[in-house]
Amino acid sequence: MVYAAVQRQVLRAFAVPQGTTVRAALAASGIADEFPELDLATCPVGIFSKVIADPERQTVQAGDRLEIYRPLLADPKEIRRLRAAKAAEARKQNQ
Repeated sequence: MVYAAVQRQVLRAFAVPQGTTVRAALAASGIADEFPELDLATCPVGIFSKVIADPERQTVQAGDRLEIYRPLLADPKEIRRLRAAKAAEARKQNQ
């Protein structure tokens, strides 16, 4: 299980019984005790960089790397749009 907060990262190995769901495995990991700001019931999660659509039903397989995703601070598309607009303005001023 991995989680990267702003100030620190956690990588933790642990075992759960076969048939455990992703959400149940995250709850059993104890990560919520270390990061009380996490809402494990609603936060997006994935396995090996693929977002899980239904973590209440998806079961964990041996060797899976569970990932907890935090919200983006900025929309990457918006950042690119602003950067392109700034570059266009700079080119316009240099002509």
